[in-house]
Amino acid sequence: MRSVGSPPPCCFSLSTPDSHTLGFLLAVVVHPANQNDSQAAPSVLKQLLGKVPRLKVIFADSGYEGLPGGLVWRCFHWLLSIVEPEEQSSGFDPLPKRWVIERTFGWFGGYRRLIRDYEHLPEMSEAMIRAAMIRLMIRRVT
Repeated sequence: MRSVGSPPPCCFSLSTPDSHTLGFLLAVVVHPANQNDSQAAPSVLKQLLGKVPRLKVIFADSGYEGLPGGLVWRCFHWLLSIVEPEEQSSGFDPLPKRWVIERTFGWFGGYRRLIRDYEHLPEMSEAMIRAAMIRLMIRRVT
């Protein structure tokens, strides 16, 4: 199980054909808090294999630096781009592409079952995340 407050590794769509950034959920894996995100990344990427033919680039934060980008390219033919903050930035500066994920995690705050770690099984946590995203997606497309 994951510890309270540890976000699961998720994969979100970053853009649509008309360049709008929607942040729809593509895949989610909940893993133990003592496991690094880069260790759980292959299971997230396997969920995407064959389901998202237009996927070319995966933007990730520094937690995924342990994941070899060359391996992602050889196995999946996707480019792994690590988004890092600029060194001369002062104060809060939203990182490019990273704000989409943070915004989606913020949306999860509106769902009581996702605020705390109520679930005993990781599969149930994944199901609750999917249910929350279904509700969000329905509100966005209607």
